[in-house]
Amino acid sequence: MHVVVMGCGRVGASLAKSLERLGNQVAVIDKDGQAFRRLGNDFHGQQVVGNGFDRQVLVAAGVERAGALAAVSSGDNSNIITARVARETFGVQHVVARIYDPKRAAVYERLGIPTVATVPWATDRFLRMLVPEGSATAWRDPSGTVAVLPLPVHEGWVGRPIAELQEATGCRVAFIMRFGTGVLPQPSSVVQADDEIYVAALSGTITEVTAAAAQAPEESH
Repeated sequence: MHVVVMGCGRVGASLAKSLERLGNQVAVIDKDGQAFRRLGNDFHGQQVVGNGFDRQVLVAAGVERAGALAAVSSGDNSNIITARVARETFGVQHVVARIYDPKRAAVYERLGIPTVATVPWATDRFLRMLVPEGSATAWRDPSGTVAVLPLPVHEGWVGRPIAELQEATGCRVAFIMRFGTGVLPQPSSVVQADDEIYVAALSGTITEVTAAAAQAPEESH
């Protein structure tokens, strides 16, 4: 597959070299010709100097035959414009843009432009390494507002309704891994032994959610 990478910073250069090692044809665009030094002598792909959102530059980089494009420069505006031009003008099937502003990332996701929101992604990676096991998120939305995480629960929750767990923790049960199979909870669902429960919670409440789930449920009257 032919892949266009817009931006030859550390991320772009690393991505381009990795794509080439996987057998892809790669063209790299950067407005600074000196940036291509990061690719090293082993890189055999195309190097195009110019702005990635310039149609002529994209054509020179082979966008018309590209199966994918990654816009990973240091500028949010440049990345999203390049991604939209590639998708809407040239019909590139797989397009992704690197975005620093999480609010913008959420907007462009709704417009159908997949994004990698650098700040929320990096934050989540640090959390995975710093917080106790069980509190790390499995997924976080581009704005960093909602997280999906595995939720260990007190053994006292076995046999209790999912609805009670949600009420006690203030989160929503997204799905359950039960005997190796994903299960979407129903209103009548109850917690079973050995369930792996995944919940959706607002960022900033994860500590409270996990603490509440670790406590035994209150007895019903």
